[in-house]
Amino acid sequence: MKKILVLFMALVMLTALTGCSSGKDSGSKSADKKKFIMGIDPEYPPFSYLGDDGKYTGFDVEVCQAACDYLGWDLEIFAVNWDEKLIQLDSNECDCVWSGMTILDSMKEAGYIISKPYYDNTQVLVVKDDSGFNSSADLAGKLVAVQLGTSGEALLNGDLADLAATFGDVITADSFLKCFTELAGNAVDAVFVDMPVAADYVAKNAGYRIIDEQLGAEQYGIAFRSRDEELAKQIEDAVAALVENGTYAKIAEKEDYSEIVNNLIFLND
Repeated sequence: MKKILVLFMALVMLTALTGCSSGKDSGSKSADKKKFIMGIDPEYPPFSYLGDDGKYTGFDVEVCQAACDYLGWDLEIFAVNWDEKLIQLDSNECDCVWSGMTILDSMKEAGYIISKPYYDNTQVLVVKDDSGFNSSADLAGKLVAVQLGTSGEALLNGDLADLAATFGDVITADSFLKCFTELAGNAVDAVFVDMPVAADYVAKNAGYRIIDEQLGAEQYGIAFRSRDEELAKQIEDAVAALVENGTYAKIAEKEDYSEIVNNLIFLND
């Protein structure tokens, strides 16, 4: 009886030890895998937006996912408030801001690490087909909407302040979709917006067109905190590897990104 009891206790202890060991190994493997948090504008097609399946997608999101796969990292998407994107980056809510973000000298001067530019962009005006507006001059005295925290807003307050002064007023909203909603409801006469977003919207929504006038040249990049030099280099090196092995071009070839492919710097240098 004692022998049976001893054997039983030994078996229980062995099972317990095996279970603990197995759990520890599993947790260690999960903890060892780095999580990278990508900060995006959740309403910025075709670079970043919520897909029909309820998951974030877009060109920037797909490239970031491929870069994380290459590095063996887990990707988490964080939807930023675009007007407060740098505040949220500084507070560690995300590891970068990567979402059609215009490279500004003011950001560099503030100490942020900015990646190499990957996209050439311009600003345009979107109006209704039947509006009769064919140039920015035609919008004198009219209402124009622009998204808060964007380079478009900065231009209207800076280099294009003289143009903005001719408008009846500049109306701000916290997303491009809200700007277009205002246009649809005739609350404004035009939307001042990035060219790829304008092209995507006009292609998917009948009754709108882009005025054939480009109002500002700029480039997109990825922003990192000043202390994250090594992290920025890892991401840039991973993207360079994706360009080299053809993954970047494969993503860009998708129909959803046909409006931006000709302006992707890495593919057209």
